[in-house]
This record gives sequence, C-alpha cells and structure tokens, in this order.
Amino acid sequence: MSLLPFKKKAAEEPVIVSPEVEAFLDGYSIEVMPRTAGKVEDFRTLLPKGTRVYVAHIEGTPIDEMVATAKRLNDEGYPVMPHFPARIIKDEATLADWIARYQGEADVKQALLLAGGVDKPHGDYHSSMQLLDTGLFDKAGFTHLHVAGHPEGNKDIDADGSTKNVMEALGWKQEFSKRTDASMALATQFCFEAGPVIEWADSLVEAGIDIPVHIGVAGPAKLQTLIKFSIACGVGASLKVLQKRAKDVTKLLLPFEPDQFITELAAHKAANPDFNIEKVHFFPLGGIKTNANWAITHGGASGVPVSQQ
Repeated sequence: MSLLPFKKKAAEEPVIVSPEVEAFLDGYSIEVMPRTAGKVEDFRTLLPKGTRVYVAHIEGTPIDEMVATAKRLNDEGYPVMPHFPARIIKDEATLADWIARYQGEADVKQALLLAGGVDKPHGDYHSSMQLLDTGLFDKAGFTHLHVAGHPEGNKDIDADGSTKNVMEALGWKQEFSKRTDASMALATQFCFEAGPVIEWADSLVEAGIDIPVHIGVAGPAKLQTLIKFSIACGVGASLKVLQKRAKDVTKLLLPFEPDQFITELAAHKAANPDFNIEKVHFFPLGGIKTNANWAITHGGASGVPVSQQ
C-alpha cells in the first residue's frame, strides 16, 4: 500500500503505515544545530531510542556550543555525529583539539566530514579527504565516518556542471574505506525526485563505489521555506518538483511532505534489496518536532519515541 503525496491530512485522520516505508525509515537520522536543539526541551519525547543525530557546524558557531549540544544529546541517549567542515578548521592542532573535546566531553565516536559551505578556507584544509588523510579519526577510534554525497552534482566542485571531480573524490574515498576500521557512508544533500536519485545511486555501483548511501530528505515544511533552502544549498534538478507545485494555487499554502519521494524509494528498495541506499537522513527544515512527528506517524522505528518505550 502506498501513501498519497501532497495530501493534507485531517487531525483525526490516521496515516496508513506502509510496511515498505516503515522498513525504509528504520534507523533514520536527523540533523540539528545548537540553536535549533536549544528549542527542544527533551529529545526523548520526539525521537526513537538510538536515533543518530547529526549536529551541523555552521560557520561562526563556537566549538563550545557544538560540544555542549553533543554532550546534551549523548546524555539523553542518542549517538551523536557532529560535522567537521574542513574549510573552517584552521590546522591539524585545531582538528585534534576538536576531536579530543568531542570524545572527552561528549563521548562522540562518529563524524560527518565535509568541505563546508564557505568559499575561502580559514586555514590548511579545503576538503574532507584532507581531514581523513590526517589519520586523526582512525587514531581516535571513531566507529563511523560519513562523507558527503551529491546526487545532483556539486558546482562548487565541478564548476562546468559535470561530475568529474566529484567522482574522482568518491574513488579516493572508496579506497580509504578499505583501509579504515570505521564504517563509512555517503550522507547526501536533500532531494525531491526519486527517479534521478535511483539512477545516481546505481551509477555509483557501476563505478565501483560500494559505500552505502544515506539519502537526504527534506522534512515537512512550507513550500516557500523549502524553495529558499534549496536555492541556498544548491539543490539542482529536483528543485523543479517544488517549482511545479508552486504554480498550483490549490497546493501553494499546504505544507510539502516527503511522502511521494520516500514511498517511491521505499518501493524500489523493497523490490531491489541490494539497492545501495540504506538509510534516510532528515533535514528538519520545517522544525524538528514537525519532522519527528511525521517520521513517527509513518512508522519510523515503529512509530515510538523514547518517552513511550
């Protein structure tokens, strides 16, 4: 059974939980920032036990706030995966200090390594590969190291619109995955159209990239909010899904929900168990509570937050 896309649900109307979607949402992760996390009184009322929580490190956020947020989440029982944006890390001493603080104060064992959304590096690093190549994460015993995936390419990396440099970087990361003890995955930017995502994921396998994919999904939000974030984050081809909907006056004021995108990917995964998209990673652009409630009602971790377990 499938979920109907873009259907406004009455408060009393129960959501029909698809077994395929429930299986696809199993082990989903979600992203927060110190600022947004501070608005949540207790994550245990929102997230299922064991939910991985990424902590985004935006330029200008003090490391003290990042570590405090990671500690708070860890204390509430969630595995934490902070961002390490290469371009805002000054040097190896700074990187080593961040790793030591995360581990010593917040028991962090996971990290998302990425270039970071700034044009000019603040110091010695400009790519996640340089961070990995320091060997500091392996030396510290990190259990999970995730890197960025780009289903629609990345013009910061390939200005000509190709995927040449992106694929070369993925080839390097594929080789790195063979010599690290950490589990690796590609955490992608959010997308809105399943077909091109499936084609991209299959193309990785054809290129010999077997790092599992955690597909980025924009949580429920106002259409205008999603379009704004999509443009700011460089979301490309699938943005047309939002633009097409924006032309329909009857849908313009309704919240956009990822039902169709998730349902199509879940169906493909059910029909192709070896499909390399293994997990869902939510970007709660419409708010953490809104996103968490959507996941719960659609069967994420059997629809039970920690407070009800």
